[in-house]
Amino acid sequence: MRSMWSGCQWGRRPACAGLAAPPVGSSSQRGRRPEAPPQAGSLPHNGKPVVMIALLLMALPALRAETFYVTIAGLGGEPEYEQQFEGWAKDLDKLLKQAEPKANITTMLGPGATKDLIEAKLHDIAQQSKPDDSLVLMLIGHGSFDESDYKFNIPGPDITGTELANLLDRIPAKHQLVVNMTSCSGASIMSLEKPGRVVIAATKTGTEKNATYFARYWIEALRDPSADADKNQEISALEAFRYAEEKTAKFFETQNRLATEHAMLEDTGKGEGVKAPGPDNGEGLVAGHFAVLHLGAVSAQLNDPEKLKLLKHKEELEQAIDELKYKKASMDYNQYRQQLQNYLIELAKTQEALDK
Repeated sequence: MRSMWSGCQWGRRPACAGLAAPPVGSSSQRGRRPEAPPQAGSLPHNGKPVVMIALLLMALPALRAETFYVTIAGLGGEPEYEQQFEGWAKDLDKLLKQAEPKANITTMLGPGATKDLIEAKLHDIAQQSKPDDSLVLMLIGHGSFDESDYKFNIPGPDITGTELANLLDRIPAKHQLVVNMTSCSGASIMSLEKPGRVVIAATKTGTEKNATYFARYWIEALRDPSADADKNQEISALEAFRYAEEKTAKFFETQNRLATEHAMLEDTGKGEGVKAPGPDNGEGLVAGHFAVLHLGAVSAQLNDPEKLKLLKHKEELEQAIDELKYKKASMDYNQYRQQLQNYLIELAKTQEALDK
């Protein structure tokens, strides 16, 4: 996690400031005999235990901040959505493990994504995490909105936006990012927003109920070096949001379809979120300093011609399925089901090859 003030030199002083010995020949040393260095376990004349300071310095690496990633794929309702949501979750899992091998990564899907299990996982993180740690929670699937609260559709009882917010509030990690890529996700912003927490939603409101495409392009943003606009080898939440939002909008344009989702970002702890974060609306400062992942390890996959070919084929298949679903009303039902089945089988084979 980068500091919001990284690179700022104002008010800084050297790490050793106040610890340096007086220069030789100064009034504090003039006329004094050189002193032997203190022995281990002894105290220098100023009373500070050298050994204790050394031990504290040795312990510092153990306090290094940790990042917790939790990806949850909810119910699909139909075979094509089940496979799509599960595939996206697996893509994120593999991508994160390549880019952040030392991070704490959890991926929950199918029967392993019930409300009880989600609550247990977030409770565990609350017990393990420290204030300087980071949490990235990503939701994939369908959502709903009953004019009162947002609900994430999972096996068994759904979990609401308010319930998720309560669980997140108990986690000490003060750097938090929630990426809600479900339908109706815009309705979750008001529940989840909190000063210092970045909230990204695939839809503007709870009334945008169609299945979303934002997750596809969010994953692409984390995989594509061009998303790293400032070329610092990190993809920030703001960079990934801008990339995915633009790609999603272009998808609807190229398909000559009315956009049914409008991604929003909120990171001030107030408001409904904005499409274009910037200084004029005050949104995006925290998101711009929240590093989602580092690109070094991901580049290995991008340099593999076979993996690139599989990734391109997967995207083509997903787009073909999208177009087929859009034409469903004007097609013979049996023909539609047969074409869909063929695409899903090929998509499963492609996903299996990518997972190897």
